[in-house]
Amino acid sequence: MIRIFMLLIFISAGSLVQAQKFENLAQTPPMGWNSWNTFACDINEDVIKKAADYMVSSGMKEAGYEYINIDDCWHGERDAQGFIHEDKEKFPSGMKALADYVHAKGLKLGIYSDAGTKTCGGQPGSRGYEYQDALMYAKWGIDYLKYDWCSTENINPIGAYTTISKALYKTGRPIVLSICEWGDNKPWEWAEDIGYLWRTTGDIYNCFDCEEDHGDWSSWGVLQILDMQEGLRKYAGPGHWNDPDMMEVGNGMSTSEDRAHFTMWAMIAAPLIAGNDLSTMSQETIDILTNKEIIAINQDSLGVQGFKYNAENELETWFKPLENGDWAVTFLNRGAEERNINFNWKGQIIKDPDFEYTVDFTKNTYTIRDLWMHKNLKNSKKVLKAKIKPHDVLSLRLSMSK
Repeated sequence: MIRIFMLLIFISAGSLVQAQKFENLAQTPPMGWNSWNTFACDINEDVIKKAADYMVSSGMKEAGYEYINIDDCWHGERDAQGFIHEDKEKFPSGMKALADYVHAKGLKLGIYSDAGTKTCGGQPGSRGYEYQDALMYAKWGIDYLKYDWCSTENINPIGAYTTISKALYKTGRPIVLSICEWGDNKPWEWAEDIGYLWRTTGDIYNCFDCEEDHGDWSSWGVLQILDMQEGLRKYAGPGHWNDPDMMEVGNGMSTSEDRAHFTMWAMIAAPLIAGNDLSTMSQETIDILTNKEIIAINQDSLGVQGFKYNAENELETWFKPLENGDWAVTFLNRGAEERNINFNWKGQIIKDPDFEYTVDFTKNTYTIRDLWMHKNLKNSKKVLKAKIKPHDVLSLRLSMSK
């Protein structure tokens, strides 16, 4: 009875305040790993422990990744008082022990739930149990919650996500709330004060330029999801990010496509959440996921998404303002044919369409560094000439010459 009484006080207090967020969380896009893209519901504590082990041994942790996120199907039953428990067959040591294991490696543990009565995988959802679930997550030592949108008939999304946001805040434990309602209700317009990131699209799958039709919904390739980000960059920044879904690097696309995928997610300041099997990564996949120069573009403290400056014959030019007056520039070849780059920096003044940033090549000279070859190129006084393979990128960092 005391337990229930304290819970009622907790809920009552939470209902009197607006949604609040913990300060200094997700000031740069979250970096980590999620179980769904590779394992779906076939998860257990050994899978999660192994992911944590390999995040450390592969160099991903050292490169900046920190979250090990359990997706759907970890759930057991609710007890007589409504508190959720883990599936004891899949997680025999318990979620608290798993969190301790992950934390001991210097990483953080994420978990999954849903705003509806059931999760997308048919497990118990959080509707009506938001405060109880938040309390349990805090008790376990959870650091990140992906909150999905299945079985949500007749639910108001702003109300549902505000409720879980308040519930997490009232626990006192800093937990990153990842809003996953697929962009259906334009969360970029209302979620800044509720969550730390919000999905902008439906699910990704491991194809560079495709749509997978499931009847009443589709999964999307990398380019399709990239195109869906148009017009959204003005809503994102430190502590509140557009989320174009987890990455498919290492899940079957070509090396050039993986490289382009990773680069463009960095350019648009997306969360870098890997979705591959970390225990079987090739060296090429490791090299892509741990490219610190590309990661630095993503994690730049200015927190501004890149923008598409030009597109011609399936060759796109993207710019991203960075701290200290630097700029990232990426040439993306969307097509199936090799393309020539012939970019004359001199004489161009490029203005950010949404923010007060300008790069003026008529007045300033920039040094140029190739972020995949890890070498310095000629400066912006020279015309940039290069060839770019199909479904690949040339990514550069520009720094003003002193």
